[in-house]
Amino acid sequence: MERTERLRQWVESALPAPLLALEVASADASFRRYFRARTAAGSYIVMDAPPSHEDCRPYIHIARLFRAAGANTPEILAENPAEGFLLLSDFGDTTYLAALTRQSAGAPAGSLAPTLSQGEREQSLGQNRIDDDTADGLYRDANAALIQIQLASRPGELPDYDEALLTRELRLFPEWYLAKHLKFELSAEQSALLDTTFRAILDNNLAQAKVYVHRDWHSRNLMVTEPNPGVLDFQDAVYGPITYDLVSIYKDAYIKWDEARVLDWTIRYWEAARRAGLPVPADFADFYRDFEWMGVQRHIKVLGIFARLYHRDGKAGYLKDMPLVMHYLRRACERYNALAPFLRFLDALEGRQAEVGYTF
Repeated sequence: MERTERLRQWVESALPAPLLALEVASADASFRRYFRARTAAGSYIVMDAPPSHEDCRPYIHIARLFRAAGANTPEILAENPAEGFLLLSDFGDTTYLAALTRQSAGAPAGSLAPTLSQGEREQSLGQNRIDDDTADGLYRDANAALIQIQLASRPGELPDYDEALLTRELRLFPEWYLAKHLKFELSAEQSALLDTTFRAILDNNLAQAKVYVHRDWHSRNLMVTEPNPGVLDFQDAVYGPITYDLVSIYKDAYIKWDEARVLDWTIRYWEAARRAGLPVPADFADFYRDFEWMGVQRHIKVLGIFARLYHRDGKAGYLKDMPLVMHYLRRACERYNALAPFLRFLDALEGRQAEVGYTF
């Protein structure tokens, strides 16, 4: 029997009302697929996670763990882990990214409108523009939900975001971005430079306080809901550096905000985290440095992941997001002397000169 037919039969048996339609809702960077099941009583989301490629048990565990912490994760209404099928509550279609990119390309000077590509600007024309207060509100809600998750943290509940995992992520860069995507062969000197750079990054990351880490806390995985935000794609959550999720949302691979705005939102998180008793540094400059160095790790990793998604999995849609990720990486490297040799390597790689930005 075809998998989709088995899925349909299971959904029909699990729904509280007769199934009227089963439609593709979305797919993600893994092998998971999502469907929307429509009934006269309302709609539901169905996850299809083939057990040969995906294990949906971490999703079940973390959904309930984060929900108990106060985050708005989907309610699991029925589950079939053996087949990889889950029936979930439906958060609708409005991601943070969809809401925020409705802003017009003609937004007034000084507004919070994100920096969009030409295609995104053209697509956004004629749509309703979200106002600045609403943008601030969305990110304020995201900060509050993140703090709730972090306050519930305890060791042993989730896998450790340890040196081995952080290193495997960094190694995606030479393997997939350099070798596969750019066809670039490292010299012995350049390999040594990467080793030295990765060691410095890891030393910072591993010295940070540990909390629950969603790992993809960004505009495609946060939904505009009530209560806000609806939180998705948390199945790879770990226990690790406290700045990681903040990097994910404020140095988002899919939407770019000006640095002054990122600084403001990051300060607001830091102030709220201190009030809540989370283990953030007492000096914001120290916290921001950790934030930046965590971003360097994430952006090196993401370049490797996006290259792998294209070359191994045939998913070309992520290629257009690589320049923004490289922009974030270069901007952070410009600010810290210890990363200057790596920046020169990126300069040579891209034939570009470094620019000056905020310094901490």
